[in-house]
Amino acid sequence: MAKIQMTTPLVEMDGDEMTRILWKMIKDELLEPFIDLKTEYYDLGLEYRNETDDQVTIDSAEATKKYGVAVKCATITPNAARMTEYNLKEMWKSPNGTIRAALDGTVFRAPIQVKGIEPCVKNWEKPITLARHAYGDVYKNTEFKVPGAGKAELVFTGEDGTEIRQTIHEFDGSGVIQGIHNTDESIESFARACFNYALDIKQDLWFATKDTISKVYDHNFKDIFQDIFDKEYKDKFDAAGIEYFYTLIDDAVARVMKAEGGFIWACKNYDGDVMSDMVSSACGSLAMMTSVLVSPSGVYEYEAAHGTVQRHYYKHLEGEETSTNSVATIFAWTGALRKRGELDQIPELCDFADKLEKATLGTIESGKMTKDLASITSLKDVTVLNSEQFIKEIREVLEKGM
Repeated sequence: MAKIQMTTPLVEMDGDEMTRILWKMIKDELLEPFIDLKTEYYDLGLEYRNETDDQVTIDSAEATKKYGVAVKCATITPNAARMTEYNLKEMWKSPNGTIRAALDGTVFRAPIQVKGIEPCVKNWEKPITLARHAYGDVYKNTEFKVPGAGKAELVFTGEDGTEIRQTIHEFDGSGVIQGIHNTDESIESFARACFNYALDIKQDLWFATKDTISKVYDHNFKDIFQDIFDKEYKDKFDAAGIEYFYTLIDDAVARVMKAEGGFIWACKNYDGDVMSDMVSSACGSLAMMTSVLVSPSGVYEYEAAHGTVQRHYYKHLEGEETSTNSVATIFAWTGALRKRGELDQIPELCDFADKLEKATLGTIESGKMTKDLASITSLKDVTVLNSEQFIKEIREVLEKGM
């Protein structure tokens, strides 16, 4: 069978540890035998990021802007222990954070639901997609411990020297203080990314903050979303037969627990961080969670939502067998290939992505899966496969489907 031809490269961002091992297996077994794979390759492994003073991460983000679609392997965000382990020049920033900032992107995450791995919330029949704002709030905060009694103030000094000053609290003793911020420009980008993605996948969009308490900060998010929706998207949503609505975050949580799924839930940065982990855990595993970064200009970067599986990597180095779940990494590739096929009008590439996803889920539904899924499945008499066996089993199913 002739290989499927590509016309525009994907930006390929390689990563770290066990996911780097899986990355190569997936390419060797599931992609290159069927596709004349064209990629512009960037090594985002920690050693090479250190060697290039992290310039490779910046270069990969610029390439993503150029080509429009990227696929990324999981990468290490170093802490003090990693500084020593990898003999780093400095504690390099999260590659995901660097890429998000460069693309001004919003992260959309959704669980991969499969028969035999039922969500804890029994009425969740369809995946819930979490849209997470990826700028500001506590992730770009300024904070310190207050040593003793005194007055804490919030002060803004305009370019013309005009001051706005407000008392935060008059301390009787020690405590803590934190300052957070966001920008209208970033919130507007977040809103447009959410509205565009909802139209792209034709699902309702919910947005939730706590504007009853945060009457300026959170209310600003609410107002910007509503203004952009009314002026730019209402007619498009009506034509697509989908809905946008705003509600309080606590009301959204209550509604989500009673919903059947099949919608997008937009959250501020911290809320999105927490709620996406809640949804993924309720659906089985972070290894069964898709993640795509979407910029307002329509650039897409697909990745797995989990980390580099460090514990399995050390076992692998010792020659021990591992049973690492590669589903989210496979779906990162299928998401990128499908989007590339859509943009370049190559239906065969979209069809291949569909078939690879079907083969992956079909393998699990047939009772053949990795150890993490075997421990939570409702299927009986399952076969636990190691990392390589699972990918090779998917290839067999895929070949039959092709």
